[in-house]
Amino acid sequence: MSIPLVLKKRLAQLRTLVDYHQKRYHEDDAPEISDETYDSLVKELSLLEIKTSSTRGKVAEKIGGSVSEAFAKVKHIVPQWSFDNVFSAEELVDWEGKLLRQLEQVDLKKTRVSYVAEHKIDGLKLVLTYKEGLLVRAVTRGDGVTGEDVTHTAKTIKDIPLKLLYPVDLICVGEVWLAKKEFERINKERAVAGEALFANPRNAAAGSLRQLDPEIARRRHLSMFCYDIDMFTAGRAKLVPPATQYEELALLAQLGLPTNSYPKKCSTLKKVITFYNQWKDKHHELPYGVDGVVVKVDNIEIQKSVGYTTKAPRFGIAFKFPAEQTTTVVENIGLQVGRTGVVTPVAHLRPVLIAGSTVARATLHNEDQIKRLDVRIGDTV
Repeated sequence: MSIPLVLKKRLAQLRTLVDYHQKRYHEDDAPEISDETYDSLVKELSLLEIKTSSTRGKVAEKIGGSVSEAFAKVKHIVPQWSFDNVFSAEELVDWEGKLLRQLEQVDLKKTRVSYVAEHKIDGLKLVLTYKEGLLVRAVTRGDGVTGEDVTHTAKTIKDIPLKLLYPVDLICVGEVWLAKKEFERINKERAVAGEALFANPRNAAAGSLRQLDPEIARRRHLSMFCYDIDMFTAGRAKLVPPATQYEELALLAQLGLPTNSYPKKCSTLKKVITFYNQWKDKHHELPYGVDGVVVKVDNIEIQKSVGYTTKAPRFGIAFKFPAEQTTTVVENIGLQVGRTGVVTPVAHLRPVLIAGSTVARATLHNEDQIKRLDVRIGDTV
């Protein structure tokens, strides 16, 4: 199949853009664009690769970021995945259709499927390992295969018990987050000290956890919710292994680990959508950042049966909240040259807060986009 030149250029441009912003978000903890804008770029790249029958590049399939040389590298015993995203009820229904077709392929066509809906916490993924109930290691997701050993800073998080209530062997996964009020306090202190401000609570949490000095993390009062179990051996505790996602959450709480208060068992996808709509408007009232709802098949045997793609579990999906909108002013328009030589125009904006992130730059994609929008310095956008 011959790919038109204009599409080839757009593919190259999108891969450069997504790769750049992945690094700014996951590795530098300093995003330049909103999560919604990043999601839209990834979605456009994925769709364009499908449309052109182009081999899906490593950029679109990439999980997390590279591991910093400043930390000891730890290979995950269980690979760490990233959920695919949907942005509408129609896309969620399409996802369920794919799931049901997958069940047919594994001879589970008549199996009744129910779900658990949970807040999608806007934080940093952390993997905790316990041996006979004692915390032995805390590792970031990293690239999904290898993570960073941040045990020294994780131990400063009051939510994380150094000793469980039962002497079990456990690998569990959760999200480290920073309370909105704590984020505001830290940025006020940084402003007084003349230091660069954190863009949002998520990146402040990531920057705090990935510190060589644990006292910095201790002073920033991080929090954590655990939501998944990768491995579990009851040993002398004689606890029953969970058979469902909801039972996993209950077991985590029973062991003394911090869990979120709002998971919802949903017998149908319609009830998932009801849960989503309940939180779409009122999630701002929560002390932590939430950017959507994570939907998982409740039955763990079904989860194992449908498995994973190269990047994400087939049994779960992230149903993202709508992008927020606001206005600001274009203060300048510059050019950004990527590593491959692709030149991208960038609008420098009067800083504005969107969905908890300070946005000061916006990619204009190409000259045609600038002409179409007639974007000029001084414009309100």
